[in-house]
Amino acid sequence: MEIQALKQRFAIIGVSPLLDRAIDVARQVAPTDITVFITGESGTGKEVFPQIIHQLSSRKHGPYIAVNCGAIPEGTIDSELFGHEKGSFTGAHESRKGYFEVVNGGTIFLDEVAELPLSTQVRLLRVLETGEFMKVGSSKVIKTNVRVVAATNVNVPEAINEGKFRQDLFYRLNTVPIFVPPLRDRKEDIFLLFRKFAADFAEKYRMPALQLDEEAVSILTNYRWNGNIRQLKNTAEQISIIEKEHFITAAILQKYLPHGVGSDLPVLYKTSKEKEDFSERDILYKVLFDMKKDINDLKKIVLDIVENGEISSAESNAKLIKKLYQDDDSFELNKIEIQQRMDENLNEPIQNSEVVEESLSLQKREIEMIRQALEKHKGKRKNAADELGISERTLYRKIKEYNIK
Repeated sequence: MEIQALKQRFAIIGVSPLLDRAIDVARQVAPTDITVFITGESGTGKEVFPQIIHQLSSRKHGPYIAVNCGAIPEGTIDSELFGHEKGSFTGAHESRKGYFEVVNGGTIFLDEVAELPLSTQVRLLRVLETGEFMKVGSSKVIKTNVRVVAATNVNVPEAINEGKFRQDLFYRLNTVPIFVPPLRDRKEDIFLLFRKFAADFAEKYRMPALQLDEEAVSILTNYRWNGNIRQLKNTAEQISIIEKEHFITAAILQKYLPHGVGSDLPVLYKTSKEKEDFSERDILYKVLFDMKKDINDLKKIVLDIVENGEISSAESNAKLIKKLYQDDDSFELNKIEIQQRMDENLNEPIQNSEVVEESLSLQKREIEMIRQALEKHKGKRKNAADELGISERTLYRKIKEYNIK
């Protein structure tokens, strides 16, 4: 079945290549019995992919069940998954089948699998490797033929390092990985989804559908949407219910977006083993942003001086300054060149040593940050550019300029 037909069948909205890639992997792996591990942030719509896999598999006529592992208390999770015998614990008044026995011949979707207790993870690993398990309070081995699709929104390598998730279970689950992209990486889909939600709520509440002006569409598209599709849907519902006017301007939309407009600048987060690295990066980002502000002020001052005739109006000077004034796509300014031009035209002497030292220091920091971003994202320039808060074109130019390997 083609990707577009799958989107229509499972009500998936979006044209993002990243989304299409995830759907294509699910389509290809569905006819097999391979275990699939789905990762992605909360609210990205991971739950639809196990349904695609099940419906396109030979098990489609068998049972399908989705289990939220994080919503089941730790004391009862083993009983829910594997069943229990009568009298095996307090309150076990009768024998009970678990999900792995009930879903025999079908598919089980273990959502938030990283929330499972370590003891349950051991039991799950045995089921995956041998297809065998034992009920709680029983010594009888039960065979089952169940396909497992698991999902999580946590950083699994970090959970493994912290001892919260078994490494052998991760490798067993991660036979075929599917990554569901966050909404901020699917900018072309944001307005499509909002328009669909607005139409649904208009029909549900019997009111006109929301319409956005161009500025509101731009804000909607560039907002970070940390809650992903779930947050976008809730926002559409809030506006549909509360606003009397259904033509939404940018000012109205901003009232429903936490932290104002929420520009898509890089968001820095800290893990237990990266606090020092990210702390230093915070400082470097602040230095760069402050320098950009200072440089913009400097450019305005220099341009004013040129326009007032206090500096030689040589065509080369004017071209240089106007070029620098219009180039806002980069954080750095060629201070040495500016300094040399100023020296040629001003009577007052200007010290170069401090400017050169500051420029070289900034250059070293910039090179180091670019290398760290490229290493972190395994050479993927788009992701590295997003991490640094610059365009991919600017990153490519800097790599070539600094001869970064």
